[in-house]
Amino acid sequence: MSYRDAGVDMEAGDALVEQIKPYAKRTMRPEVLGGIGGFGSLFEVPKKFKNPVLVSGTDGVGTKLKLAFQLDKHDTVGIDLVAMSVNDILVQGAEPLFFLDYFACGKLEVGVAAQVIKGIAQGCEQAGAALVGGETAEMPGMYPAGEYDLAGFAVGAVDKEAIIDGTTIAAGDAVLGLASSGAHSNGYSLIRKLIEKSGIDFDSDFGGKPFRDVVMAPTRIYVKPLLKLMAGLPVKGMAHITGGGITENVPRVLQPGLTAEVKKDSWAMPQLFSWLQAQGNITDDEMHRTFNCGIGMVVIVAKEQAEAAKKLLEAEGEQVWEIGFIRTQQAGEAPTVVM
Repeated sequence: MSYRDAGVDMEAGDALVEQIKPYAKRTMRPEVLGGIGGFGSLFEVPKKFKNPVLVSGTDGVGTKLKLAFQLDKHDTVGIDLVAMSVNDILVQGAEPLFFLDYFACGKLEVGVAAQVIKGIAQGCEQAGAALVGGETAEMPGMYPAGEYDLAGFAVGAVDKEAIIDGTTIAAGDAVLGLASSGAHSNGYSLIRKLIEKSGIDFDSDFGGKPFRDVVMAPTRIYVKPLLKLMAGLPVKGMAHITGGGITENVPRVLQPGLTAEVKKDSWAMPQLFSWLQAQGNITDDEMHRTFNCGIGMVVIVAKEQAEAAKKLLEAEGEQVWEIGFIRTQQAGEAPTVVM
């Protein structure tokens, strides 16, 4: 699909396409039929799937974009865009196959758009998904000068018998937590308020890095390590920790009558979250409902396979903790409790 919308200045559109072609090319998979430039994208379902079910997901980056505009930092939000969709379809056992994006602005600034789409291509490389195209829409009067909006759409596939839906989760199973890279792409309306309240200098040192790099760190993409884990041992359930935090996302994969008991001291909460909590005088319960607090993905496996799963993921570069367990739900109790 073309990146040059009919309403975009032809010269600017052509310049954008030429800048992003090399990056999109690096994401190509053998199943892609054709390339960027057509009205639609053709993709053949990989033959390794015997009974394929397509899994789709769409998302945006939210108000993290406001910080990107403020800081004039556009090279990582594209990674965020890919991560939000591919991590979502991954938790159902799907391998991401291809990705499309939508970039909308009032007036196309080729340099800015190219930075964003290069980030999208980088995210697709991390996920093993082909960037098969997208849409660049120029809509005068819709967006303030220098601002834009993003949306992304991912499609993956999983064999029908390999779908992960949480139905095999049982009392006694182990809950593993994979480290996040930061706040990912959630809670930024509150984060921006706390930054403004604090008056912190974005260039100030924050744990050895400029604060701007910490607060804008791109969302971690868990695809390749978790696909390897799923190929090596049975995974019973996974939850991508986005808006709603641990307490509202883990219940989405649990059957009625079960509770995930999470031990809050079982992992080290990164400095960013401690700072946010102090700045806003936020309770622990609210922190766990608003932010990922350092856990970007939860994986549920049988207790006897927890150590093997942890070692496999660590060998793939993930930082992993056993953060809790599954038990029978008590009367009136929430399906996930952080204690």
